[in-house]
Amino acid sequence: MSPFTAKVIGIIRTIPPGKVMTYGQIASLAGSPRGARQVARILHSMSKKHKLPWHRVISSKGEISLKDDEQKLALQFEGVKVTNWSINLSQFQYHPDKNA
Repeated sequence: MSPFTAKVIGIIRTIPPGKVMTYGQIASLAGSPRGARQVARILHSMSKKHKLPWHRVISSKGEISLKDDEQKLALQFEGVKVTNWSINLSQFQYHPDKNA
């Protein structure tokens, strides 16, 4: 596993229930500001193996990328308000550097 992949997995594990992070935000924190697509690949291929809270990762526009009912319901169960597949980032985005 590459250092970037390990960092991404570690960051995703820290997202608390009721909060979300964007692919790009995770990539930047892991050391690759332009690595959002790589974060998506890691999430897709390693979520089950590493038991990652994949549903807490969304697009930079605050949208559920795949319009997945499972993701929407999981977020709503945690208290995240989802309106037309969108999430208010100013209210629900997690910032580990600020929230620590």
